[in-house]
Amino acid sequence: MSEYYQKLLENNKKWVESQLAVDKDFFKDLAKGQNPQLLWIGCSDSRVPANEIVGAKPGEVFVHRNIANMVVHSDMNMLSVLDYAVNVLKVKHVIVCGHYGCGGVKAAMGNQSIGIIDNWIRHIKDVYRLHHVHLDTIADETTRFNTFVELNVKEQVFDLAKTSIVQGAWRNGQDLTLHGWVYGLNSGFVTDLEVNISFEKDLDDVYQLKF
Repeated sequence: MSEYYQKLLENNKKWVESQLAVDKDFFKDLAKGQNPQLLWIGCSDSRVPANEIVGAKPGEVFVHRNIANMVVHSDMNMLSVLDYAVNVLKVKHVIVCGHYGCGGVKAAMGNQSIGIIDNWIRHIKDVYRLHHVHLDTIADETTRFNTFVELNVKEQVFDLAKTSIVQGAWRNGQDLTLHGWVYGLNSGFVTDLEVNISFEKDLDDVYQLKF
């Protein structure tokens, strides 16, 4: 057994001990159920830990992560998480959180084949195609990269709003708001992109479903 693997097991024991030292009923209470008010859709990047960023404890954030925090309408994994969060847990907020320096977004700006992930990155390229007129006017590569990260988050928020899951909740009078954030790896701070959607009326007519 590798030293690194053994260290993980030891760290787990230390973590349990530290939690129990603060609250002896911590795990007993946690086992009773979860009642998060937030669904976090973020990037799989190991440097972007959902709970830590917002100072949340276990049980307070329901999390889905994938490469470049994408909301793909045919992704049954994401849709299943969204459906459970909205219709069972009754979360009140969904945050799509991207991050500056995202490798998936960077890859979508080029044409280098990476492997099977090329098929996933194509969805990100679709966002670039949608905004290419604006993005191509940005001469500075870093500024263009950061702008693309932000635009990608905004589009994913709108894609969330287009789902029957979210619109069904709104139609039933459920309190649910969608948000878009970008996390700064070099600062720790999030930027609120001020794309906050609480009603289907914020969408173009063609996307508004009739139930």
